[in-house]
Amino acid sequence: MDQDYLKFNREAWNAKVESHLNSDFYQMDAFRSGWNSLSEIELPLLSDIKGKSLLHLQCHFGQDTLSLARMGANCLGIDLSDEAIKVAQNLNKELGLDAEFQVSDVYSVPQTVNRQFDLVFSSYGTIGWLPDMDRWAKVVAQSLKPGGAFIFAEFHPVIWIFDGQFKTIEYSYFNQGKIEEVETGTYADREAKIENRTISWNHNLGEVISALRKNGLQLESFDEFDFSPYNCFNNMLEVGPRRYQIKGLEGKLPMVYRLKMVKPQ
Repeated sequence: MDQDYLKFNREAWNAKVESHLNSDFYQMDAFRSGWNSLSEIELPLLSDIKGKSLLHLQCHFGQDTLSLARMGANCLGIDLSDEAIKVAQNLNKELGLDAEFQVSDVYSVPQTVNRQFDLVFSSYGTIGWLPDMDRWAKVVAQSLKPGGAFIFAEFHPVIWIFDGQFKTIEYSYFNQGKIEEVETGTYADREAKIENRTISWNHNLGEVISALRKNGLQLESFDEFDFSPYNCFNNMLEVGPRRYQIKGLEGKLPMVYRLKMVKPQ
């Protein structure tokens, strides 16, 4: 498999860290004061996590991981960005929490982590950076204890078929190979003076769910939402607290989905 995507995407995410920390998007002052960064979409599936072991895949600089730790979970967050993991480790120490953080790409987790958890969690803008859903699902399944659950919230694949302004359909709904782009700025700060080459893939719902089922997980719940909890795309309107839709397409697009899948005993 072409490993260039790891190199380019690691460089891109390393470059974003400082800008994200200083952006209004991540609300770091509020977070340091106790604000929970998780949203109304994933929180109902994470209501009973106190004392449970949890693996957070692609955790960025750990804000959601640390929110989960505040809720009582015993968390390990992994991310391919070494700069993001350094920040996560420093935040964990600053906040007096006991989460763990480790540098690892997703596919290397069986080697770098090599243990099982009650819960695996991943959310928002994660799987698009991975080329192979079967390999991803295998990591999820292998990382779960028997009876454990995978909690997943992700932007709906319909979102990724549009151009950046949501005016025309530019990409296939289906995975037709890697998408190479030069990204300027970042979703958290569009004026950030950063520019990076990225490599991503589109993954339709059937591809995702079939891969998880093929690897032995059973679907317990699946839901779609017509809003995003993040103002992270162009031309968004706030239609409620932490609810954003695309201007001109309000209520017409699925924007996020969530699922819970369980590993049989």
